[in-house]
Amino acid sequence: MATTTATAAAAPEVRYGIVGVGMMGREHLHNLAHLAGEVGRAEPPVRVRVTCLADPHPESLQLGHQLAADLALPAPQIFSGHGELLDSGLCDAVVVSSPNMTHYQILMDIISHPKPHHILVEKPLCTTVQDCQKVVEAAKQRSDILVQVGLEYRYMPPVAKLIDTVKSGTLGQVRMVAIREHRFPFLVKVNNWNRFNCNSGGTLVEKCCHFFDLMRLFAAANPVRVMASGAIDVNHKDEVYDGKVPDIIDNAYVIVEFDNGSRGMLDLCIYQGLHHGSSYLEHLNFLSAIRLQGASGPSVDLTDGLLSVAIGVAGQLSIEKGRFVTIEEVLAG
Repeated sequence: MATTTATAAAAPEVRYGIVGVGMMGREHLHNLAHLAGEVGRAEPPVRVRVTCLADPHPESLQLGHQLAADLALPAPQIFSGHGELLDSGLCDAVVVSSPNMTHYQILMDIISHPKPHHILVEKPLCTTVQDCQKVVEAAKQRSDILVQVGLEYRYMPPVAKLIDTVKSGTLGQVRMVAIREHRFPFLVKVNNWNRFNCNSGGTLVEKCCHFFDLMRLFAAANPVRVMASGAIDVNHKDEVYDGKVPDIIDNAYVIVEFDNGSRGMLDLCIYQGLHHGSSYLEHLNFLSAIRLQGASGPSVDLTDGLLSVAIGVAGQLSIEKGRFVTIEEVLAG
């Protein structure tokens, strides 16, 4: 035990700030607290500390602060905005877990900040393809920061094992990928932002970017075109927020064609009803990439984030237009 303590004390420290302390932000806080407890087992050892939280909603900040206390963590500094957090100099890495429609501006502010901050951004990268592309281009100018996208379904143990099996080549080339998700409706979020396409990017971007990312991994190829059929049949039809009725679909079939001839099929139903530890494993991976100081890029990079959004946007557009939509079309804007 004494050896472990000495090693931990001598280890470098990565200080984390969390922007957005809602449900996912608090999950990240919980995972980082657990990760901090694993310091003695890391190779090379590294210390982890959550030093600050930012959220414009006092209730969320209070819940985050209380969770830190419940986890016996040192009290983090709290800020009402991400700009104050960045200027504080209190963190080396930032977890962006704010509502989807805020990602773009927050990411651009972090990337352009004089002090380098490594970034773990929750999915989706942004709500539009164009915003994703701008983030990708901006990040190319900052070789001193690491940006990883939170497509954490890759880390679910059964999925990770399947990915390894596919990559080993023992199955040969994967020609068809079928994914089904039948689940409970979206949970309630602050100000019900996730009930509207303009905020979330649409169901196929908000939720299904995970599955499109997995399809790319299994197919070992990039998407070419998408055809989808979907509707709002059950959920939220009797809800009204500020005079507006939710417009997010609750079911869909999505076909994705890839450039090597493989095809993917998503069967989605969101009126049945956590990540199985995957978001914790995501943090292990992100911290490992930071520790390697640029020797290895993030396991889920900005191109992965961009294409997972592009497939979802193409699917949403296909539902609206009733036709195939090419990835080239959505990338061109």
